[in-house]
Amino acid sequence: MAKRRSQLLAIGLALACGLPAAASDKAVELPPVLVPLPADEPIAAAPSRRDPSGALSVVEAEEHRGEAKDTAELLAAAPGVVLQDLGGMGQSKSLSVRGASSNGVLVLLDGVPLNGAGGSVDLARIPAAVIDRLEVLRGGAGARYGSGGLGGAVNVVTRKAEAGARVFGEWTQGSATTSLGEVGAAGDVAGGRGLLLLHGGRSDGRFTYRFDPQPALAGNPWETRMRENNAAMQGGALLALHGALPYSLVADATAEASAESRGLAGTVQNPSTDAHQTSSLGSVGLRLTRAHEGGGAEGHLWARRDQLDLSGGSFGPGFRQLELSGGGELELEQFLAGSHRLSVSASVAGEALTEPTGRNPGWARASAMASDELLLFQGALSLQPSFRFDQTGPFTGLSPKLGATVTLPAGFEVRANAGQAHRAPSFLELYVQQGFLLPNDGLRPERALTADAALAHRTRVTFVQVGGFVSRYEDLISYEYYPPSLARPYNFAAAQVAGLEAEGEAHPRPWLSASASYTFLSSQNLRDDPRYYLKDLPYRPRHKVAARIAAGPSWARAHAELLAQSEQFRNRTETLVLPARAFVNLGVSSELLAAPRLTASLEVKNLLDASSEDLSGYPLPGRSAYLTLAASWDVGRP
Repeated sequence: MAKRRSQLLAIGLALACGLPAAASDKAVELPPVLVPLPADEPIAAAPSRRDPSGALSVVEAEEHRGEAKDTAELLAAAPGVVLQDLGGMGQSKSLSVRGASSNGVLVLLDGVPLNGAGGSVDLARIPAAVIDRLEVLRGGAGARYGSGGLGGAVNVVTRKAEAGARVFGEWTQGSATTSLGEVGAAGDVAGGRGLLLLHGGRSDGRFTYRFDPQPALAGNPWETRMRENNAAMQGGALLALHGALPYSLVADATAEASAESRGLAGTVQNPSTDAHQTSSLGSVGLRLTRAHEGGGAEGHLWARRDQLDLSGGSFGPGFRQLELSGGGELELEQFLAGSHRLSVSASVAGEALTEPTGRNPGWARASAMASDELLLFQGALSLQPSFRFDQTGPFTGLSPKLGATVTLPAGFEVRANAGQAHRAPSFLELYVQQGFLLPNDGLRPERALTADAALAHRTRVTFVQVGGFVSRYEDLISYEYYPPSLARPYNFAAAQVAGLEAEGEAHPRPWLSASASYTFLSSQNLRDDPRYYLKDLPYRPRHKVAARIAAGPSWARAHAELLAQSEQFRNRTETLVLPARAFVNLGVSSELLAAPRLTASLEVKNLLDASSEDLSGYPLPGRSAYLTLAASWDVGRP
């Protein structure tokens, strides 16, 4: 495929320069042009490069500016993705992909895994203000990204500086006394480019809901209650630098810091009035990329400090947890013989945790990966075998995978994958109580065998894809809820998940776009215990539908969204149910000025005021509205 694209590029350049190729009866054979890897698309950070046959969805954050969406809401419409809420804006949110637990989905920040001591990642701690795009890779990602990628991987790509100078700002005000703001500047710095972004937000989280104090009695009066201790506050900064160095090196440096504070409201049966969480996160990274003819090399160094403090409620006088981690990775990529794209990588990292029990666990991580993209029949068939070895503390994991892509006439394409992924239990799952989540030091590593296939069709203005997948989990780790407030992780002896994914999008006109997706998920607990055998796994809804349509010119643009999912169980015995929900969101925006650009947006979420519940059965917010003003001034940008 790469060779064919290079030949087409050479022919196009020849025609553009007016070469008289058509005037000759003799065929002119042009040499292939090997295009080096683009410096702005690092090898390690891009799932589209690491897993060409994988099912990938990309969410461009810029398309949702002014819609008061947090990171979890940006991901909500992606096929195969299910959000798991523990409250409204600013409260904890995680995600499941293709039936894998939230701790079985790798979340990466510019290619660096965020799944540290806790295994799962709280999406509420990733500010939407710093995001350029979200890349959602569905399916076993262990062969390319390592331990933790059972159901897939989400790569959070942060904002980067662009050529020229730009200043920008945004302010949002809305329901539950919510305020969100950001201000930033980007431009040329010391022969390179730089970006500085400051962001912050707060919400008191208060809203009323209806509550049945005696559900066993028919006809008893309901009460109107107020959700308390649900406030959240967050702020931070992002600094990004990009520039060229000697020896054809390109450097990208990032530094990010954020802090947040939130109340922990508890459950609807047992509300908490004083439980509280504060946290701070700081990270730095340096990525060096060197492109050469037919390939490239990349090195990445990173370090992170993550502190969590819990107080009040069941935490007593206080609980502090500090995680320190850092590491490095080197990856090489090279085209060989015009039909192979070989990649090899090696990484080392360390992780340590300090917490009140005094166990203070720590371990080292090491991995090695090799893959090939073999192009056959002039690129019409691409095979992608890969293999990864991971050593995570005392746990060893092997992750092989084989992918294939077949390019068919008339814009059709077939992709298929089969492989194995694994995940070692995390420090927190093994040893540490996390709020209302209890540890279990008897956990075993989990393993997944995955396979999927999809048929896609693409035209200039449309894209449609339909596919199926199946995964078998062994020793799957999942939390089980125990009323009134606690949950504990357990190994399921075995579980199977299978499903279908259908998605499509169309852009028939510059002022009109539409997209939709449907996910069907069937999960079965294969444990021999008759109480659980063949029952659905908790928190896996069978059906999920997402749709969006946007229309209008820049001075009067409107969009409508539908997000719906069926009911799901909250325990293995299927006695506790989380009801189905359907949200309709509506928004309008208008570009008031073009230069400098000034935009006003109004977003109404849950327009029909549908009732819904979080993971613990606590009602989620009803109808809410947000007004956003955004301004930017570009100077000298192309």
